[in-house]
Amino acid sequence: MSKLFIPLDSFAVACGADTIAEEFQQLKTNRGLSFDIVRNGSRGMAWLEPMIEVETPNGRIAYGPIEPGEAEALVDAGILSGAGHPKHIGKVEEHPFFRAQTRHTFKRCGITDPLSLEDYKAHGGLKGLERAIGIGAAAIVGEVTESGLRGRGGAGFPTGIKWKTVAEATGARKYIVANADEGDSGTFADRMIMEGDPYCLIEGMAIAGVATGATKGYIYLRSEYPVAIDVMREAIRRAQEGGVLGASVLGSSHVFDIEVRVGAGAYVCGEETSLLDSLEGKRGQVRFKPPLPAIQGLFGMPTVINNVITLASTPEILAAGADGYKEMGMGRSRGTIPIQLGGNVKHGGLFEAPFGMTLGEIVNEIGGGTASGRPVRAAQVGGPLGAYFPVSLFDTPFDYEAFAAKDGLIGHAGIVVFDDTVDMMAQARFAFEFCAIESCGKCTPCRVGAVRGYETVKKIIDGERPAENLALVEDLCNTMKFGSLCALGGFTPYPVMSAIRHFPEDFHGEPMRVAAE
Repeated sequence: MSKLFIPLDSFAVACGADTIAEEFQQLKTNRGLSFDIVRNGSRGMAWLEPMIEVETPNGRIAYGPIEPGEAEALVDAGILSGAGHPKHIGKVEEHPFFRAQTRHTFKRCGITDPLSLEDYKAHGGLKGLERAIGIGAAAIVGEVTESGLRGRGGAGFPTGIKWKTVAEATGARKYIVANADEGDSGTFADRMIMEGDPYCLIEGMAIAGVATGATKGYIYLRSEYPVAIDVMREAIRRAQEGGVLGASVLGSSHVFDIEVRVGAGAYVCGEETSLLDSLEGKRGQVRFKPPLPAIQGLFGMPTVINNVITLASTPEILAAGADGYKEMGMGRSRGTIPIQLGGNVKHGGLFEAPFGMTLGEIVNEIGGGTASGRPVRAAQVGGPLGAYFPVSLFDTPFDYEAFAAKDGLIGHAGIVVFDDTVDMMAQARFAFEFCAIESCGKCTPCRVGAVRGYETVKKIIDGERPAENLALVEDLCNTMKFGSLCALGGFTPYPVMSAIRHFPEDFHGEPMRVAAE
């Protein structure tokens, strides 16, 4: 019996995938057709969603974007046997957007049935955990350290060092926390992996547990991701039934289990210490450091807090060894990075590749330029707290240190593209407004600085003493950058100052004070 793959990913669901699946199921029943419907994850080509795939003797053939109401006409056209059609895409692996990728963390996403543990195993799943159990904790930490894997949540901290710290710490219990509070605009990699390959995250957390001696894991998942919540909870239940989690991980002496906790939507809870407070049932506020969470984290115990993609990257590293992963990338940025393209871009979606591509290659060649057809003017990299890069900086390679050298940050690798109609003064005001709304209020530079910044940029917009007020904005940004307790207040200056520095013509033509000096 052939298979028809219809994504359950939020990309596709937002465009009617659930309705399309119902229509195909109704046709199957009414006409006595012979095929199974598999709700898979997304392949990451968002502009083609809902993209359905049909299993044929010649491989899986894709069609898209499909709209509700088209199922009957598609069946009549013979797409169940891979026939030609105006929406025929062909084999996904041969599509230029997909062919140019190096799929590592996302190698199964969109291919397997997300909730089938057998499907996961058939496509290489659990090999990393099996090897981890065999080589022991110290060797696991050594392998992850050797790979050069750094935190994919934004800070880029070496994962192996964090795991080693927790492994060597003492405590009555240790925890693994997956930060799935993916709140940055233009980011969706965490959601995609949880909806499309949840066992990959489960396996990565179990590996971290074996490596550090942790026995309990939590996935802190944002409430805005209902599909991911349902998929992760069901995958955990099946992993428990299958012996992957519980009192004997894969039949070993290791104990590890996972629980999903849902956050209420506070952006600041993406910061690791605020997340810990929220997990403990408190108001999500930034903690003073030290002590570091690796020493005193959740409930005062040693805790590994990693982003979803960081943890999901470890099964393949353990399965294949660190050398292959380490060979990819550039400088201190090793391995692959799931780049998320959004905003005014022709080909939006997820593109996984080794570090090193230039921003221009990503936006213009991979993304195809703007969806509007107008010239690209700017790209914001790293979410709402990321810097705006003008076209003159598009030769910057996608690398943590290269971006830092240009006063930017990669963050969670989300790229939002803007054409030449964007008002950068309005974008600067929005950065302050966002920070003011989302601030936890614990520190004065963030709580007060963001409000004063918003008010001051509004004065500039109104033409009120622009030179003086720009100087005041710069002073506010310096205070926030160096005085805030966490990255919310500390990084808000990045979008503000980059907008002023690179697009002075939008600020009544006033140059920055530092530029004038």
